[in-house]
Amino acid sequence: MKTVQNMVGMILVCVSATWICGNGIALSDDRGIISARVPEKIEFTRHVLPVLSKVGCNSGSCHGALAGKGGFKLSLNAYNPAGDYFAMTRQSRGRRIELADPGRSLLLTKPTGAVAHKGGLRLQVDSDDYRILADWIANGAQGPSKTDAKLDSMEVLPNEISLDLGESVQLKVRALYSDGRTEDVTKWARFTSSNEPVLSVDERGKIKVVGHGEAEVVVWFSSHLAMSKIQVPFDHLIDDEVFQHAPRNNFIDELVLAKLRSLNLAPSPRCDDSTFIRRAFLDTIGMLPTPAEVIAFTQNDSPDKRETLIDGLLNREEYVDYWTYRWSDVFLINGKRLRPEAIKAYYQWLRKNVEDNRPWDEIVREVLTAQGSSYENGATNFYALHQTPEEMAENVSQAFLGLSIGCAKCHNHPLEKWTNDQYYAMANLFSRVRAKGWGGDARNGDGLRTLFLASTGELDQPLTGRPQLPTPLDGVPMAFDDTGDRRVHLATWMTARENPYFSRSIANRVWANFMGRGLVENVDDMRISNPATNEPLLASLSTFVIRNDYNLKSLMRAILESETYQRSSNPISDNLEDDRFYGRFYPRRLMAEVLLDAVSQVTLVPTEFKKIAYDGADIKDTNEYPLGTRAIELYDSAVVSQFLSTFGRNKRDIVCECERTNKPSMVQVLHLANGTTINEKLMSGSSCVSAAMKLEPSEENTRTIIRDAYLKTLSRPPSKIEEQQLIQVFSDVNDESRRAAIEDLYWSLMSSREFLFQH
Repeated sequence: MKTVQNMVGMILVCVSATWICGNGIALSDDRGIISARVPEKIEFTRHVLPVLSKVGCNSGSCHGALAGKGGFKLSLNAYNPAGDYFAMTRQSRGRRIELADPGRSLLLTKPTGAVAHKGGLRLQVDSDDYRILADWIANGAQGPSKTDAKLDSMEVLPNEISLDLGESVQLKVRALYSDGRTEDVTKWARFTSSNEPVLSVDERGKIKVVGHGEAEVVVWFSSHLAMSKIQVPFDHLIDDEVFQHAPRNNFIDELVLAKLRSLNLAPSPRCDDSTFIRRAFLDTIGMLPTPAEVIAFTQNDSPDKRETLIDGLLNREEYVDYWTYRWSDVFLINGKRLRPEAIKAYYQWLRKNVEDNRPWDEIVREVLTAQGSSYENGATNFYALHQTPEEMAENVSQAFLGLSIGCAKCHNHPLEKWTNDQYYAMANLFSRVRAKGWGGDARNGDGLRTLFLASTGELDQPLTGRPQLPTPLDGVPMAFDDTGDRRVHLATWMTARENPYFSRSIANRVWANFMGRGLVENVDDMRISNPATNEPLLASLSTFVIRNDYNLKSLMRAILESETYQRSSNPISDNLEDDRFYGRFYPRRLMAEVLLDAVSQVTLVPTEFKKIAYDGADIKDTNEYPLGTRAIELYDSAVVSQFLSTFGRNKRDIVCECERTNKPSMVQVLHLANGTTINEKLMSGSSCVSAAMKLEPSEENTRTIIRDAYLKTLSRPPSKIEEQQLIQVFSDVNDESRRAAIEDLYWSLMSSREFLFQH
């Protein structure tokens, strides 16, 4: 067996040696055409590690796994070159590298199948990848050096291009190094499509267009990311006059129409008044308009009535309730994790800020730098929920920057630019946060907790055993001996006008509330490899937020007043395929709390809420919210509600928008059909049905009942056909079954998609 291995090794060495030439190594593609030349000196970080990454040796499913594979562990995607070099050349008595006989190196024999390898065939003997590894070993297997050139950046060509259905294009990837050299690294880059229904891309970077729309090819090389944007216009033949004469109210419309025009998508017309008032009420204050409000608005002939309505909604008390609740998801106001007095103080602090329309940057700055009693300063409870520097760094980044950096805790982020060093530098900003008392577990203690700062304390990075200089993600570091509050330094960087993450994140969150989906989805996943569907629009919204001093009402007003928001949700033939570019308004199911409040509002029967109360280790239900409290007024996500749980409320266990869902399910259908929420409310003696029963049976009163039901539920009167059909139904109903018929009317309306969905 050993003789066979020696022979294989000699053959492999000979094969690799034939590629060594005077000034370097000539690398050929499948057609024998030279595509790149690398220096005679193969560098470990620049050349060897990219090969291992390309063939998947250091992926999470192979040797890059947390425990490695087969006793061989590499850092995920080569984030630790020094550690990888040690593992390859020193561990296991150095048997993975044979300097005197490179072809016998396990680094070559295993991935080529010369000896048994559970990872399968990864390298071909006559491949460029094999030749680079063989040459590196043959020349002494030199490790990473401080003098090695660093990868400064990379670029993808073409960076942006428009293609037609069925077309293909080959991407080219170039790496730019600190010594001024530029190398073609296309062969060692990894490619993924952001939108598979639009285009596919193979492992060599060749794109094939398979559908219409827009997509990006995300390119990864040596922990760097870059993208190429590909646009594939639809086949619609749209006259330029459609866009020239399309109504525009502000910059939002200009940028949306520009995107639609580039993709050959026509905008839907403006929605009618009944649809608009319902839409604006639900998105701004979380409740339905009353029949009187609908009638007054639809009969108003004033040309600026929509702007007047918007201003009125933004100044209503219900606006404060709704947006306090929405931001409570971000701040994780949760009675399972905070004691009653602490959670009350936290909620009241947030509500007061919303009521005062305090700028978003000031709210975030206050919570980041909070100190003192959890009872007296509600903002300090943010730190009761996140009690380690790592947790604080991760949740602050996701909540206020839309960046998920958790992956960088163990290794460089595989989908972002954040490194393991940056993660611990960011976390070290919180290393001196301390607290007296205990408020993190709702079952223990009284929740009184005093937050303060220590004068010393560092967070060590596990990889090095030493702390990183406390540094915001893309900011300037602080000195270890700086006695200032490191969180103030973070807050200053975070809320600075030149910080693109902060304003983009909040602009995207607000846009998603009104438009049904973010320009970046999910709204707290704003990594480079997850680009916006309309980058110029997101950039302009971000700039708008900054210019208006982070006044979120100004942003909301701009969105509400735009023709983009006011478009009909009904598709037309020239935008039927659009689900990303806002050619029309996208219907979506109402969020759980708003839907429950709508049911209570229509039926006139308030929901009784039970708050979780803790008595030692036992959990008991107690009625602590007064009857008439709306779901949107609940400050505790621990409130017991089968309806809210069924319809996907945010549990507020983690800072992630994924905690909330508005996706329909069979369980929801069954709950609407047979559950207690709607049915018991309709049967109540104080319900809208009981009120309707007080009217004497007559055709005119039947019309009134039908009309009121439609206005209360759908914010519109019934069509003539709907009214005629229902009158016919009621004409066949006797006095004994009249109540059941009215209940059925309301039930059918409240279980319809038109009621359940925002449209």
